[in-house]
Amino acid sequence: MIQELLRPPVVGFDGFRVPGRLGLRAGPGLLPGEESAASAMSPARRLEFTAVRGCAREGLRRLGVRPAPILRGPAGEPLWPAGVVGSMTHCPGYHAAAVAPADEVAAVGIDAEVHAPLRYAEMLGLIATPEERARISGLTRDHPQVHWDRLAFVAKESVFKAWFALTGRPLGPGEIVVHLDPSGGHFRARPRTAGGDAAPDAELSGRWAVRDGVLLAAVTVPRAAARRYGHRAATRAVPASA
Repeated sequence: MIQELLRPPVVGFDGFRVPGRLGLRAGPGLLPGEESAASAMSPARRLEFTAVRGCAREGLRRLGVRPAPILRGPAGEPLWPAGVVGSMTHCPGYHAAAVAPADEVAAVGIDAEVHAPLRYAEMLGLIATPEERARISGLTRDHPQVHWDRLAFVAKESVFKAWFALTGRPLGPGEIVVHLDPSGGHFRARPRTAGGDAAPDAELSGRWAVRDGVLLAAVTVPRAAARRYGHRAATRAVPASA
Protein backbone atom coordinates (compact mmCIF):
# COMPACT_ATOMS: atom_id res chain seq x y z
CA MET A 1 0.00 0.00 0.00
CA ILE A 2 2.71 2.50 0.94
CA GLN A 3 4.63 1.60 -2.23
CA GLU A 4 1.85 3.24 -4.27
CA LEU A 5 3.07 6.62 -2.98
CA LEU A 6 6.75 5.96 -3.62
CA ARG A 7 8.91 5.77 -6.71
CA PRO A 8 12.17 3.84 -7.23
CA PRO A 9 14.71 3.80 -5.78
CA VAL A 10 12.55 4.21 -2.64
CA VAL A 11 11.27 0.87 -1.34
CA GLY A 12 8.22 0.61 0.91
CA PHE A 13 6.82 -2.29 2.87
CA ASP A 14 3.81 -2.44 5.18
CA GLY A 15 1.49 -4.73 7.13
CA PHE A 16 -1.91 -4.88 8.78
CA ARG A 17 -3.55 -6.21 11.90
CA VAL A 18 -3.81 -9.98 11.89
CA PRO A 19 -7.51 -10.99 11.60
CA GLY A 20 -8.86 -12.45 14.80
CA ARG A 21 -5.94 -11.27 16.95
CA LEU A 22 -5.15 -8.24 19.00
CA GLY A 23 -2.22 -6.17 17.86
CA LEU A 24 0.03 -6.35 14.82
CA ARG A 25 2.05 -9.01 13.12
CA ALA A 26 5.33 -8.89 15.02
CA GLY A 27 7.58 -9.71 12.07
CA PRO A 28 10.95 -11.43 12.32
CA GLY A 29 11.71 -10.27 15.86
CA LEU A 30 14.23 -7.87 17.35
CA LEU A 31 17.99 -7.74 16.96
CA PRO A 32 20.55 -7.08 19.70
CA GLY A 33 20.29 -3.50 20.85
CA GLU A 34 16.65 -3.33 19.83
CA GLU A 35 15.82 -5.85 22.55
CA SER A 36 17.36 -3.51 25.14
CA ALA A 37 15.45 -0.54 23.75
CA ALA A 38 12.17 -2.45 23.94
CA SER A 39 12.72 -4.04 27.34
CA ALA A 40 10.66 -1.50 29.29
CA MET A 41 7.86 -1.19 26.76
CA SER A 42 4.33 -2.40 27.29
CA PRO A 43 3.39 -5.51 25.30
CA ALA A 44 1.33 -3.45 22.84
CA ARG A 45 4.10 -0.88 22.32
CA ARG A 46 6.71 -3.62 21.92
CA LEU A 47 4.57 -5.27 19.25
CA GLU A 48 4.35 -2.01 17.31
CA PHE A 49 8.09 -1.42 17.73
CA THR A 50 8.83 -4.93 16.43
CA ALA A 51 6.32 -4.85 13.59
CA VAL A 52 7.55 -1.60 12.09
CA ARG A 53 11.15 -2.83 12.24
CA GLY A 54 10.08 -5.96 10.43
CA CYS A 55 8.81 -3.71 7.63
CA ALA A 56 12.04 -1.73 7.64
CA ARG A 57 14.19 -4.86 7.46
CA GLU A 58 12.22 -6.18 4.51
CA GLY A 59 12.75 -2.86 2.76
CA LEU A 60 16.47 -2.98 3.51
CA ARG A 61 16.65 -6.54 2.22
CA ARG A 62 15.13 -5.42 -1.05
CA LEU A 63 17.80 -2.73 -1.26
CA GLY A 64 20.47 -5.38 -0.74
CA VAL A 65 21.36 -4.13 2.76
CA ARG A 66 22.17 -6.71 5.40
CA PRO A 67 19.94 -6.78 8.51
CA ALA A 68 21.08 -4.35 11.19
CA PRO A 69 19.57 -3.05 14.42
CA ILE A 70 17.46 0.06 13.93
CA LEU A 71 17.99 1.89 17.17
CA ARG A 72 16.64 5.22 18.35
CA GLY A 73 18.40 8.57 18.54
CA PRO A 74 18.03 11.26 21.22
CA ALA A 75 14.60 12.35 19.94
CA GLY A 76 13.36 8.78 19.50
CA GLU A 77 14.18 8.83 15.79
CA PRO A 78 15.19 5.62 13.97
CA LEU A 79 18.90 5.41 13.19
CA TRP A 80 19.43 3.83 9.79
CA PRO A 81 22.43 1.85 8.56
CA ALA A 82 25.14 3.87 6.82
CA GLY A 83 24.20 4.77 3.28
CA VAL A 84 20.44 4.51 3.87
CA VAL A 85 17.69 7.06 4.51
CA GLY A 86 14.21 6.11 5.56
CA SER A 87 11.08 6.65 7.59
CA MET A 88 8.73 4.51 9.66
CA THR A 89 5.15 4.94 10.82
CA HIS A 90 2.37 3.05 12.53
CA CYS A 91 -1.19 3.60 13.63
CA PRO A 92 -3.78 1.21 15.11
CA GLY A 93 -3.92 -1.77 12.78
CA TYR A 94 -1.21 -0.66 10.34
CA HIS A 95 2.59 -0.28 10.18
CA ALA A 96 4.95 0.72 7.37
CA ALA A 97 8.51 1.70 6.48
CA ALA A 98 10.20 3.28 3.47
CA VAL A 99 13.94 3.17 2.76
CA ALA A 100 16.21 4.40 -0.02
CA PRO A 101 19.91 4.63 -0.91
CA ALA A 102 21.37 7.88 0.41
CA ASP A 103 23.43 8.47 -2.72
CA GLU A 104 20.19 8.95 -4.68
CA VAL A 105 17.68 10.17 -2.10
CA ALA A 106 18.31 12.82 0.54
CA ALA A 107 15.23 12.21 2.68
CA VAL A 108 12.00 10.25 2.95
CA GLY A 109 9.04 11.00 5.19
CA ILE A 110 5.96 8.82 5.57
CA ASP A 111 3.02 8.96 7.95
CA ALA A 112 -0.20 7.01 8.51
CA GLU A 113 -3.33 7.59 10.58
CA VAL A 114 -6.68 5.89 10.87
CA HIS A 115 -9.10 7.51 8.41
CA ALA A 116 -11.24 9.44 10.86
CA PRO A 117 -11.75 13.10 11.83
CA LEU A 118 -9.28 14.68 14.21
CA ARG A 119 -10.17 13.59 17.73
CA TYR A 120 -10.76 17.15 18.94
CA ALA A 121 -12.05 19.95 16.76
CA GLU A 122 -9.67 22.36 18.49
CA MET A 123 -6.70 20.49 17.05
CA LEU A 124 -7.29 21.94 13.61
CA GLY A 125 -6.82 25.43 14.99
CA LEU A 126 -3.44 24.40 16.40
CA ILE A 127 -2.06 22.77 13.26
CA ALA A 128 -3.57 24.87 10.44
CA THR A 129 -3.55 28.51 9.40
CA PRO A 130 -6.86 30.32 8.84
CA GLU A 131 -6.31 29.94 5.08
CA GLU A 132 -5.74 26.19 5.46
CA ARG A 133 -8.83 25.84 7.60
CA ALA A 134 -10.89 27.61 4.94
CA ARG A 135 -9.52 25.27 2.24
CA ILE A 136 -10.18 22.21 4.41
CA SER A 137 -13.74 23.40 5.00
CA GLY A 138 -14.26 23.70 1.24
CA LEU A 139 -12.73 20.28 0.57
CA THR A 140 -14.92 18.73 3.26
CA ARG A 141 -17.99 20.26 1.67
CA ASP A 142 -17.08 19.23 -1.89
CA HIS A 143 -15.45 15.85 -1.17
CA PRO A 144 -16.98 14.54 2.06
CA GLN A 145 -15.64 11.00 1.53
CA VAL A 146 -12.23 12.12 2.85
CA HIS A 147 -11.46 13.41 6.35
CA TRP A 148 -9.42 16.38 5.16
CA ASP A 149 -8.57 17.67 8.63
CA ARG A 150 -6.82 14.41 9.52
CA LEU A 151 -5.21 14.22 6.09
CA ALA A 152 -3.69 17.68 6.58
CA PHE A 153 -2.13 16.44 9.81
CA VAL A 154 -0.76 13.28 8.14
CA ALA A 155 0.72 15.27 5.25
CA LYS A 156 2.39 17.67 7.69
CA GLU A 157 3.85 14.81 9.69
CA SER A 158 5.42 13.30 6.57
CA VAL A 159 6.90 16.71 5.72
CA PHE A 160 8.20 17.13 9.26
CA LYS A 161 10.13 13.87 9.02
CA ALA A 162 11.68 14.71 5.67
CA TRP A 163 12.46 18.29 6.70
CA PHE A 164 14.28 17.24 9.84
CA ALA A 165 16.50 14.93 7.81
CA LEU A 166 17.31 17.73 5.40
CA THR A 167 17.96 20.56 7.83
CA GLY A 168 18.28 19.12 11.33
CA ARG A 169 15.54 21.53 12.39
CA PRO A 170 12.21 20.23 13.68
CA LEU A 171 8.98 21.84 12.51
CA GLY A 172 5.67 21.80 14.31
CA PRO A 173 2.49 21.12 12.30
CA GLY A 174 1.60 24.80 12.65
CA GLU A 175 4.84 25.76 10.90
CA ILE A 176 4.00 23.79 7.76
CA VAL A 177 1.47 25.00 5.19
CA VAL A 178 -0.01 22.29 2.94
CA HIS A 179 -2.07 22.47 -0.24
CA LEU A 180 -3.97 19.22 -0.77
CA ASP A 181 -4.99 18.23 -4.30
CA PRO A 182 -8.39 16.51 -4.06
CA SER A 183 -8.22 14.81 -7.44
CA GLY A 184 -4.65 13.67 -8.08
CA GLY A 185 -3.55 12.48 -4.66
CA HIS A 186 -0.73 15.03 -4.48
CA PHE A 187 0.12 17.82 -2.05
CA ARG A 188 2.57 20.70 -1.74
CA ALA A 189 4.05 21.94 1.51
CA ARG A 190 6.35 24.72 2.69
CA PRO A 191 7.63 26.02 6.02
CA ARG A 192 5.89 29.08 7.39
CA THR A 193 9.21 30.51 8.60
CA ALA A 194 12.64 30.75 7.01
CA GLY A 195 14.62 29.89 10.15
CA GLY A 196 17.68 27.68 10.15
CA ASP A 197 19.06 26.82 6.73
CA ALA A 198 15.72 26.98 4.95
CA ALA A 199 15.16 29.09 1.86
CA PRO A 200 12.10 31.38 2.13
CA ASP A 201 10.50 29.76 -0.92
CA ALA A 202 11.46 26.15 -0.10
CA GLU A 203 8.67 23.77 -1.05
CA LEU A 204 8.29 20.02 -0.87
CA SER A 205 5.83 17.87 -2.77
CA GLY A 206 4.27 14.61 -1.73
CA ARG A 207 1.52 12.11 -2.40
CA TRP A 208 -1.43 10.94 -0.33
CA ALA A 209 -3.98 8.13 -0.44
CA VAL A 210 -6.84 6.58 1.51
CA ARG A 211 -6.72 2.79 1.54
CA ASP A 212 -8.53 0.25 3.72
CA GLY A 213 -9.41 2.78 6.40
CA VAL A 214 -5.92 4.31 6.57
CA LEU A 215 -4.74 7.77 5.51
CA LEU A 216 -1.21 7.74 4.06
CA ALA A 217 1.20 10.47 3.03
CA ALA A 218 4.74 10.30 1.67
CA VAL A 219 7.43 12.81 0.75
CA THR A 220 10.60 11.94 -1.14
CA VAL A 221 13.43 14.42 -1.73
CA PRO A 222 15.94 13.39 -4.41
CA ARG A 223 19.55 14.09 -3.57
CA ALA A 224 19.80 16.37 -6.59
CA ALA A 225 17.13 18.65 -5.10
CA ALA A 226 18.37 18.63 -1.51
CA ARG A 227 20.51 21.76 -1.62
CA ARG A 228 17.54 24.06 -2.13
CA TYR A 229 16.21 23.02 1.29
CA GLY A 230 19.41 23.70 3.20
CA HIS A 231 20.39 20.04 3.24
CA ARG A 232 22.93 19.21 5.94
CA ALA A 233 23.43 15.47 5.85
CA ALA A 234 21.69 12.93 3.64
CA THR A 235 22.10 10.17 6.19
CA ARG A 236 20.80 12.11 9.18
CA ALA A 237 18.16 10.19 11.11
CA VAL A 238 14.53 11.12 10.54
CA PRO A 239 12.12 11.41 13.48
CA ALA A 240 9.30 8.94 12.97
CA SER A 241 7.13 6.45 14.75
CA ALA A 242 10.03 4.35 15.97
